[in-house]
Amino acid sequence: MNIFISGSLAYDRIMNFPGHFADHILPNKIHMLNVCFNINGLVERFGGTAGNIAHSLALLGEKPFIVATCGDDFAKYKVRLEKSGLPLDWVKAISGVLTAGAYITTDMDDNQITAFNPGAMAFEADLPPAEKLASDSCIFIGPGNKNDMKNFADTARKCKIPFFFDPGQSLNIWDGDELRHVVEGAHCFISNDYELSLFLQMTRFSMNELYARVQNVVTTIGPEGCILDRAGDKIFTPAVRVKNPLDPTGAGDAFRAGLLKGLTMGLPWEIACQMGVVIAAYAVERHGTQEHFVTWESFRERYEQYFGVLP
Repeated sequence: MNIFISGSLAYDRIMNFPGHFADHILPNKIHMLNVCFNINGLVERFGGTAGNIAHSLALLGEKPFIVATCGDDFAKYKVRLEKSGLPLDWVKAISGVLTAGAYITTDMDDNQITAFNPGAMAFEADLPPAEKLASDSCIFIGPGNKNDMKNFADTARKCKIPFFFDPGQSLNIWDGDELRHVVEGAHCFISNDYELSLFLQMTRFSMNELYARVQNVVTTIGPEGCILDRAGDKIFTPAVRVKNPLDPTGAGDAFRAGLLKGLTMGLPWEIACQMGVVIAAYAVERHGTQEHFVTWESFRERYEQYFGVLP
């Protein structure tokens, strides 16, 4: 099966502030805020929703196509993706701009202040045309360029190819009418519990109205696990034990990779969700969204510790 992952490619620039934001922000001066935080250093890591999901899928033996844009500073990220054997046929270079970048400062209370520069993500990618999409293809539409998200969903519906819709942190750039259209006919709507609530509020959908448009609703619930919801028939999958939790940031994207891997193997959705929570645990045990590494053999062993023999 050909898997197409549409979304962002980005650099995450992570900074640690050895103090507390609250000590430097005066409540009575919020209207004229002017603060500076001296950080301990900066670490640059590979990120972006499309890159993160593709990374975990590559660990599990898949070679998905990333559909995204990149900028003039993409060279080292390109080397990383090529080393993972990931095809770059649908990664479009935009001259004169930087690859998208997130600048994340975290204080000692784990509060975060993030600035995001969309860079190349502000430009539309070259989406695979209908004739390039085989009948056994699968399209995952993650947060990225809004026009790409809308147009890829239209292509999937036209070609009758199953697609996943994951608006994630892009919800703030949509309006309700746009969301109601783009989700129509999705094979799966996937989000965390907060994003699901916000999506329902923005679309004014009830859950029954969402069921009428989407075959499967998968909702991650942080360290508790996930819920598979099929027209109100809900199956809860608990998270697996994490040996030493370090950074939950990439867990959601890793989960999506495990879910997709299970479905490409023809396994039931319940097992695919179990595979998702297993690979998510590896991500939580490392700092960064693409710093975890696992072999298929070790993945199977960990899966079978919690859920029995993997078919």
